[in-house]
Amino acid sequence: MRRPFIRRRREGARLRRGIYIIPSLFTVANMFCGFFSVIESSRGHFEPGQGHFERAALLILIAIVADILDGRIARMTGATTAFGEAYDSLADAISFGIAPSVLAYQWGLWQVPRIGVAVAFLYLVAVAIRLARFNTTVHESSDFSGLPSPAGAGSTAMMVLLSPTPVRHPTFIPVVVVVILCLALLMVSSLPYRSGKTVDLRRQWPAPTLFLIAVVFSLVTLDPRLLAVLAGLYVLSAPVKVLVRRLRGTGGRSAGAPGED
Repeated sequence: MRRPFIRRRREGARLRRGIYIIPSLFTVANMFCGFFSVIESSRGHFEPGQGHFERAALLILIAIVADILDGRIARMTGATTAFGEAYDSLADAISFGIAPSVLAYQWGLWQVPRIGVAVAFLYLVAVAIRLARFNTTVHESSDFSGLPSPAGAGSTAMMVLLSPTPVRHPTFIPVVVVVILCLALLMVSSLPYRSGKTVDLRRQWPAPTLFLIAVVFSLVTLDPRLLAVLAGLYVLSAPVKVLVRRLRGTGGRSAGAPGED
């Protein structure tokens, strides 16, 4: 008489194990895209300026999508584990650390080899610090502390997609150096960046929301450079927010000083 109950319990255990596998598959996809991006950046026997940079950048963007789905599915199904978090962090180090640093060097920093290697390495170190800090910090706020590594990698990828041809003009090389260094500094900073994890995808949304999403997709299809604009706005959002707050605070104190006399 107890066999059906035992069978259902065993089937439930198998289902739970299957649910834990699903987010891990997206983590594997994330890691694969990062690894394949490094391969595409290094086409031509690792000779700088000879890689398939457009493909490498697109693979980083796909890795970002896989990373987002990985976390979302894990939280929605209650399949978050310490192993999954550590595994996801290692995948992020490849896709959002190694892959964009190699891409940045092979695409734009190779003209200044010594400086280029140093800048690309600093970017990789910044991603490692960002991930380690995220894994060892209690997350009590809805904001990220510092630029998230996927956003930094996505910004690098979008910069390459705007001009897939290897950088050769000497006046543009300092721009690439400054952008990569700024992304690295923003990742190790404590500036507050808005997190999308607080968005509840399981609640009911108004029907026009789908239309607005379709409008965004249509605009991106008409001009993919819109993604670069959105990435740039997100990167600048935290510094601008902090600057505005400080200016308002300074203005408030200076305005209040005469009234206190």
